[in-house]
Parts: sequence; structure tokens; C-alpha cells
Amino acid sequence: MTSVTARTSAPAAGTTPGAAQAPPPTAGRPPLRRRIALLPTAALLLGAAYCLLPVAWVVVAATKSGRELFSTFTFLPGTGFTRNIADLHAYRDGIYWRWMGNSAFYAGFGALLSTAVSAVSGYALALYRFPGREAVFKVLLAGVLMPPVILAVPQYLLLAKADLTDSYLSVLLPLLLSPYGVYLARIYAAAAVPADVVEAARMDGAGEWRVFTRIGVPMMVPGLVTIFLFQFVAVWNNFLLPYIMLGDDEKFPMTLGLYTLLAQGSNTPALYTLVITGALLALLPLIALFLFIQRFWSLDLLSGAVKS
Repeated sequence: MTSVTARTSAPAAGTTPGAAQAPPPTAGRPPLRRRIALLPTAALLLGAAYCLLPVAWVVVAATKSGRELFSTFTFLPGTGFTRNIADLHAYRDGIYWRWMGNSAFYAGFGALLSTAVSAVSGYALALYRFPGREAVFKVLLAGVLMPPVILAVPQYLLLAKADLTDSYLSVLLPLLLSPYGVYLARIYAAAAVPADVVEAARMDGAGEWRVFTRIGVPMMVPGLVTIFLFQFVAVWNNFLLPYIMLGDDEKFPMTLGLYTLLAQGSNTPALYTLVITGALLALLPLIALFLFIQRFWSLDLLSGAVKS
């Protein structure tokens, strides 16, 4: 009995005799750490609601007829969605789809060319040493901070001198060089393309272009996909540059075409439903593109590591 009592009365292993025991948590109240963790979650939920509420309004408003749009509750679905699509398709012999095709051309081809220029420029700035490299990079950083509205008028004047305004090139050419895309490509190339791999390829007799296309580009794919997505979204939503450069509505992108419809809606309220329905349909290509290229980002995790 004495030994049993001694064992049971001995302090537990790893504890200091006489040390104060931690008080139990207050019943009915969550721990402080959990209460603090709820604050970022609440902030994210508020941000998500702020971003998604306009989208939800567009989705609901596109289902309403012209009469229902101004006479029913904001988030109450209507009965005119199919009619709105039919009216949008019939408006001026389906010019909306021409605008949509123009936007796809400007955004797809322009983003592809801009990504190629960004890849070459960022790779060169990251892996080559030449006089003035840092000065060029600082100029590009200044270009990132430059608002596009400041460059729109000089670009128009330059293209007007070349007699290229009101053409597809007047929208595509200013998009070729993206300072932000070059910046991202430079940062990603410096992190993803090891210098010793490039030197080994050169020692094996590979030329600089082959090193770039066979080694640099495959390692930079996740970064280039991100640049392409950013450029595509920026060009797809671009309004100011086409507004300044273009005069023929057959060459308008979707944003500028919907603006003309909205301007006419002040005299013809029935066009408001076409604008809302067109805005909803314009979101679908962006969602599809994001879902499609999302799988390419996983390549960053699957790309093999190179041991130095």
C-alpha cells in the first residue's frame, strides 16, 4: 500500500514539482486563437460578397424582360432570358457576335504575341549580363507604374502618322510590349531556369535560341501561362484603346460595342436588356479560359528539381 500510494502521489513525468497548472479554458467561449482566426475569414467573405454581388445581379437581370427589369425585385429571376438572347442575336444581323469575335481575336492573338515578347525579354534580362541591363529593367518598372490612359494619346498620334488608325493593327501593336509581363517573365526565369543547366547546354554545343526554346521555355511554362491569362483578361476588358483608335463599328471589340448599345439605351430603354445579356455572355469565355489553363499551373509543382 505504501509503494502504491507513493507512485500515485508522485508528479507526472516531464513536469516540475510545484509548477502551476494551466487553467482550463472558460466553458462556453472559444479559444482566443480561434476567435482571431475568424477575422481573416470574415474579411475574405466580405470581399467575396463585394466582388460577386454585381455578377449575381447581372445573372439575374439577364433573365428579365424590359418590363420586368424596372418593375420587379432586384434579385428576383425573370422569364425573358431566351427572348433576350434571341433579340441580341437579331440586333443588326448579329453584330454582337462580330464584336465577340473581334474581342477574341484582339485578346487571344494580342496576348499570345505579348507573352512571346515577354518571354524573350524576361529570359534575356534574367540570364544574360550586358551593359545597361539594370537601366533597362528600371525603365520597365517605371512602365509598370505608368497608367495606360497617359500612353493612349501618344500611341494614337504615332499610329496616325503611320496611317494605321481604324485598323486591327492599331489595337494589336500597342499590346505587344507589356512592362508587367516582362517583369513577371524576368522574375520567373531567374527563379525557374538554373544557370548551370544553361551553361551545360552551351558546353554541349547548343545555340542560344535552342537553349531558350528547348530548356528555358519548358521551365517557364507556368509563369508564361500566368502572363497570358493576365494579358488576355486585360485586352478582353480593354475599352480606352479601341475607343480612341477605332471608328468602324465592324471592328469594335465587345466592350466598345456594348458601350454603344448602352449609349443608345438612353433613347431606347429596350436595349438595356441586350446590354445586360451581352455582358453576361462576355463573362463565359473568361471563365472557360481560367478553367482550361488552371491545369497548367500544376506543372510548377511537377517540374523536376535540379540539384546544383
